[in-house]
Amino acid sequence: MPNTVRWCICALLALMLLLSSAPAAHAADRADEALEETAAWLLANVPSPHVGSIGGEWAVFGLVRAGVELPAGYLESYYDALEAQTVECGGVLSSRKYTEYSRVILTLTALKRDPTDVAGYDLLLPLGDYDRTVYQGVSGAVSALLALDSAGYEVPVNADAATPATRALYVARILSCEHQGGGFSVSGNGEADVDMTAMALAALAQYREQPAVNAAVERGLAWLSTVQEADGGFASYGTANCESVAQVIVALCELREDVDSPRFTKNGKTALDALLSYGAGGGGFAHERGGAVNGMATEQAFCALAAIKRADAGQPGLYDMSGAAPVAIFADIAGHPARAAIDALASRGIINGMGDGDFSPDATMTRAQFAAIVVRGLGLTPQSCDAFTDIAADRWYAPYVGAAYASGIVRGASATTFEPEGTITVCEAEIMLARAARICALDGEEPAWFPDPALIKRGQIAQKLFELLTAAELI
Repeated sequence: MPNTVRWCICALLALMLLLSSAPAAHAADRADEALEETAAWLLANVPSPHVGSIGGEWAVFGLVRAGVELPAGYLESYYDALEAQTVECGGVLSSRKYTEYSRVILTLTALKRDPTDVAGYDLLLPLGDYDRTVYQGVSGAVSALLALDSAGYEVPVNADAATPATRALYVARILSCEHQGGGFSVSGNGEADVDMTAMALAALAQYREQPAVNAAVERGLAWLSTVQEADGGFASYGTANCESVAQVIVALCELREDVDSPRFTKNGKTALDALLSYGAGGGGFAHERGGAVNGMATEQAFCALAAIKRADAGQPGLYDMSGAAPVAIFADIAGHPARAAIDALASRGIINGMGDGDFSPDATMTRAQFAAIVVRGLGLTPQSCDAFTDIAADRWYAPYVGAAYASGIVRGASATTFEPEGTITVCEAEIMLARAARICALDGEEPAWFPDPALIKRGQIAQKLFELLTAAELI
């Protein structure tokens, strides 16, 4: 064969190889670019996340799981909002929609915060009530499993539950809603739904070693492949939309299925291609193609992009946080002697920072702040406080002071006042910790009142409280 012909053939083969690999690389680049743009959109449009499905948990959850560098105080701002609302509602996020608890638990797990102690309330406990959890249908069981399995939580024992929940019950409920031929719906009646099927498959991902579960998962994947549209997208109730595509992508990533596999590629278009087609400019996503930016669509699309990023990097799935790295909460405690204690207390929601991502370990603490951290640390139930004239019922610290006073940990500065904003002294802190120790059945007597009202620092208080809770086996 002439050298010229041989050279032409080699060049043609090289060009074909280059072209065949270009779409995949280009798709990965587009996904990374979209994730960065959408992260910027979320930070600009959700600057202070609240408790809720839009502008709240999913935004925070997605940003953390995507490994986005967040502004100082961003995560603390969300936790403070959650804590305030939890106290306001007496720990009842919802009496009917237990998916509210599951969504918050997922986010707290991502933040390395303790869902069993949010302002003294156990937000994991409701998931121990099977009947109430599945009141919403299979979505309740799906969300509960995702929350419980996110960090391998034990199913809580709920004394008020008519039917105590177990993982087996939740799995069985999901399987009972499978349709003949594959796919799931909210109640098991009517037609199978793309969103519900994707969510069910994501929840069942950790149970595929069970033959019945694995068979249902395979049927579900086959069904999703058959209903995938020509442009790579998906429709729910007859309407092609961004959220359905996002849910399928997350499910595929949880199941370790390639998003761009032949089974989920139609006419050369993948689910990722379809997802990106809902981009509405500036990093936002629309519910339907050509529509305006939609908050829910954007947050779900971002979670899907985060799932792809994690899968490409070989990291655990979006909902698998059993080995997630701790989130750095405070930027000013590096090298501080009490850093380990501060980290331990902060990760359990016992102690908070002073804003802007700082803990301020060398600053002082108020009497109200001290009462709050002791109550959280001991797991006491916040309660109303009517013993002091200077404690307004609507102040954030009122239920903490109420609980501390009722438990005998704190007393007033006078017969009728508490002076909540007063700076706590060494003597006061020692006395209150000694009383707390007695509640924990630890040895120790209430120290004598020292005449020198020296002030104690936040870092020192964190260290002493940590030592007390450790001795009491509460940490």
